[in-house]
Amino acid sequence: MNKKENILLDSFGREHTYLRISLVERCNLRCFYCMPEEGVQLTPKSHLMSYEEIYEIAKTFVTNGVTKIRLTGGEPLIRKDIPIILEKLASLPVELSITSNAVIIHKFIDTLKEFGVNNINVSLDTLVKEKFKNITLRDHFEVVYNNILLLIKEGFKVKINAVLMKGVNDNEIIDFINFTKDLPVSVRFIEFMPFDGNKWDLSKMVSYKEVMEQVNNAFEETAIERLKDSPNDTAKNYKIKGFKGSFAIISSVTNPFCDSCNRLRLTANGQLKNCLFSSSESDLLTALRKGESIEPVIQKAVQSKLKMRGGMDTIDKLQDPNKHNKNRSMITIGG
Repeated sequence: MNKKENILLDSFGREHTYLRISLVERCNLRCFYCMPEEGVQLTPKSHLMSYEEIYEIAKTFVTNGVTKIRLTGGEPLIRKDIPIILEKLASLPVELSITSNAVIIHKFIDTLKEFGVNNINVSLDTLVKEKFKNITLRDHFEVVYNNILLLIKEGFKVKINAVLMKGVNDNEIIDFINFTKDLPVSVRFIEFMPFDGNKWDLSKMVSYKEVMEQVNNAFEETAIERLKDSPNDTAKNYKIKGFKGSFAIISSVTNPFCDSCNRLRLTANGQLKNCLFSSSESDLLTALRKGESIEPVIQKAVQSKLKMRGGMDTIDKLQDPNKHNKNRSMITIGG
């Protein structure tokens, strides 16, 4: 009997075992780097995946080797059927996690526990209340901050994702690291990336090198510990000796991790993106609704994945707005 062909293996030998599923394009925050100032054209509800369709597509991926699924948005918890989605996906042999802005996550503590969702990534770009309001255009800092503490207290494994931007929050790097002193939390600094409508340019980005310069200036060399990264990890992980938590840097722009990438993304309207930076998409939802197998579509998408950043393999190409303005806004891709 022939071994079944691995449809999640690309032409560079990368096996894709991690699927990120966006549940919704809407959000209860309006972070300017994620959502264009003028807003986005939302997909009609009839064109979004139902919970049954999310499950069927996810099941196909798990059958073919996916071992980890992360739910994203928009804000995934604003979907009214989120408990059903969690229940359905929790029935699959897969590690289930979620990324949230934590504005309403306190309402879902028991639900998350019930379905084994232990790993929570929280998006938080500042520890300053007024700055939070400027970034998100909403006054929810205290709720988010307290919910992070609640998640930690309730035993969840919490990571904080902070997108660094010059002149916005680059003066808070050490404050974020000090936040890990007494709390078992991982703070992850993310380089500002280009998407449609977020007015990206290289001068606004805080690089891996610049983060480490601040770290080296603030702490003794012997206090900075380089941690071992997990296989396929997107982050370079560190901790300060004696601190309960850790910090990491996700350097998609200056030090991309494309060689070990094992990630695929499914948008809320059922489009498969083989790379966060790629403007190309493959329509799984239409095939599913026609009763056709989605496996050939998945395989073709995986096989067409380029070696680095959707073909933008140099900083010069990355700086060409014509290359990344064809991509979606981050809110409609999924964080």
